[in-house]
Amino acid sequence: MDRVSAEAGVSKQTIYSHFRDKEGLFKALIERLTIACFESVFNLENLPGEPAILLRQVGEFYLTKVAENPDYVGLLRLIITESQSFPELAKLYTQTVVQRGRQILVKYFECHPELSIADPEAMAHIFFGSLNSYVIVQEILYGNEVMFLSRDRLLNTLINVVMSQSLA
Repeated sequence: MDRVSAEAGVSKQTIYSHFRDKEGLFKALIERLTIACFESVFNLENLPGEPAILLRQVGEFYLTKVAENPDYVGLLRLIITESQSFPELAKLYTQTVVQRGRQILVKYFECHPELSIADPEAMAHIFFGSLNSYVIVQEILYGNEVMFLSRDRLLNTLINVVMSQSLA
């Protein structure tokens, strides 16, 4: 908190008056970098649209607006780096970002029985997990320099996996 207050140019008391503790500050940071950004484009309570189009929009938004944000990539790098020493930060990220995103997509899949998805929770995990894995491998682990995979190729294949359930 000393470093945060020094960087912000305010007293530690000012930081604590806005955020009860480090966890509150971290939650606010996560929301600012991920959830609020996503909510500004998508109505998370009622995702409208034809599945293939909506899934592409969600994937493209995440890969361009969220994952290309240097602050988000830095935050993800920090969470991974510090997860062993501060497991509560990793758990908080998982609860506020990963779990929330999965729940929203599960609800969407459940509202679209024409997709014939037998396990909406597992499919939502596969969808968001693939997007997160792409960001980690390509951006954080420098996979874009070693084994480049285009975003379009990933999204096309990922959407085909989801949509193929309705053909089975």
